[in-house]
Formats: sequence, C-alpha cells, structure tokens
Amino acid sequence: MIVLGFNCNIGDGEYCWFKVTGASVKMSSLRNAISRRAHKERTQPSSRKKFGLLEKHKDYVVRAKAFHKKEETLRKLKEKAAFRNPDEFYFQMIKTRTVNGVHKPENQANKYTQEELMLMKTQDIGYILQKLQSERKKVEKLTAVLHSVDNHPSNRHIYYVEDREEARELQSQASETSVTSPSGDVPDHIKRKTAASYREFEARKSRVSQLEKLYMEMSLKKELQKNGRKRKLREDELTCPTSKPVYKWRSERKR
Repeated sequence: MIVLGFNCNIGDGEYCWFKVTGASVKMSSLRNAISRRAHKERTQPSSRKKFGLLEKHKDYVVRAKAFHKKEETLRKLKEKAAFRNPDEFYFQMIKTRTVNGVHKPENQANKYTQEELMLMKTQDIGYILQKLQSERKKVEKLTAVLHSVDNHPSNRHIYYVEDREEARELQSQASETSVTSPSGDVPDHIKRKTAASYREFEARKSRVSQLEKLYMEMSLKKELQKNGRKRKLREDELTCPTSKPVYKWRSERKR
C-alpha cells in the first residue's frame, strides 16, 4: 500500500494537506488553526450620544423574534375567528360574564369540599404553630443573653470593725481604690449591639403575641367548622367576662 502526503498552497496564506492511501484522498484544512482578528461592531458616534446606545445585530435579532412571534399569534387568532362555528356552545359561556371586554368567571367560593377546607386549615395552623415555637425559642435565647449582660456582679462588701478609727481607715482605703462603674468603660460598638439586641427582643415579643392571637383565632374557626351542636354564650352566662366570643358545645355520648 502506498501512502503519500504533501502540502498545497490554496491562496490567502492557507495550506491544505493531502493524504493519499490507495484510491482514497482525505483533506484537512488549517482554516480554524490560524488566528484571525475579531471584527467588532462600531459604537454610537459621539455626535449621536444623545440617542442612547447603538443597536447591535444581536439586539435586532431579539426584537425581530419577538415581533414575528406576536405576528404569528395574531395570524392564528384571525384564522380561528374566520373559521369559527356560529353554533358553537360550551358551558363556560354561561358561567362567565364580560366586563370591559374581559371574561370574569363566577364566584368559586364552593370550589372545595368541607374535608378539603378542613385539611387546608389544619396545614395553615401547623405552619403558624411552627413559626410560633421558633419565635419563642429565639425570645428565650435573647432573654438569657441580655440577662447575662445586664446582671453585673455587685461590688458592695460588708466589713466589721471594732472602733471608729478602724472604720475611718477602711473608708479612706475604699475611696483611694474606688473604681468607676463598668458601664462607663463599655465601647460604643458594644452599646450599639446591645441596643439593637433589645430592639430585636421587643420586636420578637410583639411577633410572638401576634402569632399566639392568630393561632387561637384559627383554632377556634377550625373547631366551629366541625360537627356538633354549639351556641355562643351570652354575657350574663360568662363566669369570666371577656371581649372574645365564647362557645359551648352540647355534650354527646361517645359510642
């Protein structure tokens, strides 16, 4: 078998390599191996800066695709309108009404069954309870941290003396070795962090109270949706008057 290989100049500084093996000829070009200059698109001339950025070809491609997509949508809608059936009917036609050219569906308040509504309320109550427990833990953690910051050790000591001379001596020694209060030596960034922690503590406490109120209201609504005869107690029937409604369920025998 004879194998021949040679280079051939094809112009513009490009060469091709030919390999002959029997009757087959293979050609591989070095076109992609030669480094070429990257031709960039021109920018907006300085005299036209007031018109904004100059649109490039890639911007035109995006704009053209969006235009043709809208054009195709309009064409399909016109085609459907041209070939529509005048006797066409489906039940959604009588279940909707047109307001300013927009179809408005009817009220779907009874879309879910009672069991589905109970399940969704249970999931909502579980989420509120989870958030409430999380906030309570954060409040407890902040309470412990701020309590340890504010609980400075006391510097008062009790000394027992036998006469007044010894008492004067101790007083003079205490006045000489007296130290300023530790709160005066606290750096400013520590004071700012402490103030921010107190603000966070108050915000989380208010959030806990709001979540507790919401949890109680949702639990009451869920219980009212359950089966069983119940009635709302009057003010004169309440042993502990409260502004919230109080209900009483009729006792039923459990089988």
